[in-house]
Amino acid sequence: MLQIPLLNRILIIGACVLGLAFAVPNLLGQETRNSLPTWLPHQAVNLGLDLRGGAHLLVEVEIEEVFAERMQNLRGEVVQTLREANVRRYSRLAATDRSVSVEITNPEDVEVARAALQNLIVPVGGGLGGGFGGNNFDLLQEGQRLSLTITEAAERQITDRTIAQSLEIIRRRIDEAGTREPTIQRQGEDRILVQVPGVGSAEEVLSLIGRTARLSFHNVVGIGSDAANPGPGQFILRDADTGEPLLLERRAILSGENLTDSSLGFDPDSGLPVVNFSFDTAGARIFGQHTAANVGNLFAIVLDGEIISAPRIRSPILGGSGFIEGNFTVESATELAILLRSGALPASISVLEQRTVGPDLGADSIAAGELASGLAFALVLVFMGVVYRLFGIFAICALLINVGLIFGLLSAIGATLTLPGIAGIVLTIGMAVDANVLVFERIREELKRAKNPSQAVDKGYREAFSAILDANITTFIAAVILFAVGSGPVKGFAVTLGIGILTSVFTAVFLTRLMIVTWLGRARPKTLQVERVALVGREFHFPFMKFRRIFAGLSVASVVGAVALTAMLGLNFGIDFRGGTMIEARTPAAANLSEVRESVTALGLGDVAVQSFGSDRDVLVRVEEQELTGDERMDVAQQVGDALQEAIPGTEIRRVEVVGPKVSGELLQAGVLAIVLAVGAVLIYIWLRFEWQFGVGAVVALVHDVGLTIGVFALLGIEFNLAIIAALLTIVGYSLNDTVVVYDRVRENLRKYKKMELSDLLDVSVNETLSRTLMTSLTTLVALLGLFFLGPEVIQGFTFAMIWGVLIGTYSSIFIAGALLLAMNVKRDWSDPGEVQKAGVRFDGAQV
Repeated sequence: MLQIPLLNRILIIGACVLGLAFAVPNLLGQETRNSLPTWLPHQAVNLGLDLRGGAHLLVEVEIEEVFAERMQNLRGEVVQTLREANVRRYSRLAATDRSVSVEITNPEDVEVARAALQNLIVPVGGGLGGGFGGNNFDLLQEGQRLSLTITEAAERQITDRTIAQSLEIIRRRIDEAGTREPTIQRQGEDRILVQVPGVGSAEEVLSLIGRTARLSFHNVVGIGSDAANPGPGQFILRDADTGEPLLLERRAILSGENLTDSSLGFDPDSGLPVVNFSFDTAGARIFGQHTAANVGNLFAIVLDGEIISAPRIRSPILGGSGFIEGNFTVESATELAILLRSGALPASISVLEQRTVGPDLGADSIAAGELASGLAFALVLVFMGVVYRLFGIFAICALLINVGLIFGLLSAIGATLTLPGIAGIVLTIGMAVDANVLVFERIREELKRAKNPSQAVDKGYREAFSAILDANITTFIAAVILFAVGSGPVKGFAVTLGIGILTSVFTAVFLTRLMIVTWLGRARPKTLQVERVALVGREFHFPFMKFRRIFAGLSVASVVGAVALTAMLGLNFGIDFRGGTMIEARTPAAANLSEVRESVTALGLGDVAVQSFGSDRDVLVRVEEQELTGDERMDVAQQVGDALQEAIPGTEIRRVEVVGPKVSGELLQAGVLAIVLAVGAVLIYIWLRFEWQFGVGAVVALVHDVGLTIGVFALLGIEFNLAIIAALLTIVGYSLNDTVVVYDRVRENLRKYKKMELSDLLDVSVNETLSRTLMTSLTTLVALLGLFFLGPEVIQGFTFAMIWGVLIGTYSSIFIAGALLLAMNVKRDWSDPGEVQKAGVRFDGAQV
């Protein structure tokens, strides 16, 4: 029965060796990794910005600008097309955000105009046979009015093309600046996420990617008073150096598209920094002709609607190269050269979210995270060894390999490890023992029935598998939903949690079984003792159902109180959910909070909250959301930082976060959606695996746990941020894990004890699983308490939520879950597959 085929043994050991091989690079330095043979894994887990410092920007591409420009171009194409078709009489030519319409004055010209405009309709993407995605425009007619309206297919193409161009240009700009390992990816319909490690602030990144960098060269036709009345095809801009108005021809001599290169240089006469540029062949010819014909005149170099230089043409420039001067520093000239080399963005971008983590804070977070994780892991290992003796040693070996497999998989998929990700790993360490505990408790029960060691181990694994499967699938569902609707660090937490569940099940079900079977085959013990320290006495039996009304009343009162507290006090929403600016600073000595508050309040930015954060030198400043643009919001962050450093010289700005109202509202909606989806998905799963009463009971217990957790946050005023949503979803998974284990035993006993009173049966089921429930809760709490007291300050709210959630989840699975089944009078008429098999019938109904 306990024989494991050789092939299965090879596969189990091979999976462990392969996973650990991918984990080894995390223990090596960069130079050592680079020197490894090419056939060995080289990739280490990437550290998030909260661990190594850097800048995070979420920007939105202003797609509407592209559509507006496209419609203006289409307007010109309509005029040209009608002129070529000899349709001269028309009126009310207008361009809107998605269409261009024109009224044909002469009724006889309508069909001619319609046929001519039909030529402007082409397949999207140049597809054959009308294009796989449809056409670019729809031509509509209302009387003598014709309209060209952009199609959905064309909208999608323009949007995708604009985002793709923006991604490529942003990537080129950041790469040109020499930054390492940036993350640049599309997010949603029209957003781009940019994460750059190692830079001092998000402003540095935004200075590179925030400018559209549309360069053009224009002829100057008037200066000062001569620039007062622009005529058709002219416009006025002020000279950046002199402040004088210049009258420019709207039609550009050349655009930035004709540039082939740009670089930092120095003026040979003044020695000041300039930007050297060179044109392609066509650009060189046009520029040479223009300068030859306009010696002595001015021409303006315009960047994003501003004149950066307006030099006078001293002589023809025939070589196709020149330089731009304009009060540059070396840094600004280098930056402009990078912008011009990488090309212009197809549309401007606006900042929705900005976060900066200083490298010192990242180093502190790594140190605190390593210490907390190491201690939590050591405590769990000692705890398992003390409680389960030899079997605890097997579990310890499996846990060590489990952590290695987690890092191996994270390295293999190129995942990024964040602070919530570390919390996910620590939580996985605590929860990884659950599958082992389920098996060990089952083996202990089988040994009480006087089975020999081999039979007890075999039966224990077989009986525990169903509970392990159901409990971990429900938690995995929560992790998947968190990954699907989460963002940033929350998504990283979901990845580590999901991977941890998979590796935990693998090591508990397959690896520890292989260890135990190998030991049994060699030692052949006649007796076996699984447990050294009994958390619950073997003869312990508590009448839970007898006191169900007391516990139900306590729970109802607590939930009502939690709802009332939340309604009255509200939640202390963090910057993730209400928007605004947050700055974490460290002062050279103990900070005077009143002095800090006065210095920031003097800026007149609205409500300001100042509090200590960790030590008395660490200060957290929050400024309410301003009705400003993204760039102006960053100016607020700069003002606050400057005010702090001016009020307390030597202050170090360690972290800056700016979140706009659009993103904060979306994050809150996504968080609520994640919880609702997780509850709904788990309800469906339990309903399918058990019966509807089990699904409803699990969800009611779950709402009880989440409600009480939110109530505690309202009562204590703890910041409710994006990480807390991750904690709540983990509580969802943990609470379900506990409840499902109890329900699995109830389902088993319903088949086993056909005539037992339902209340007695539920008491038996809860008592039989009580040792496992307490053991899993204690190991998880040991890990979380280590993380809470020694971990980074920024995740203490997260770990507190988890600690409270584990306590409440344990309570509900013991005192509430079973009582709910009794209240709903769960069904008892199930057939037992084991009994059917004993009767001589296979599962498919055929006679044996």
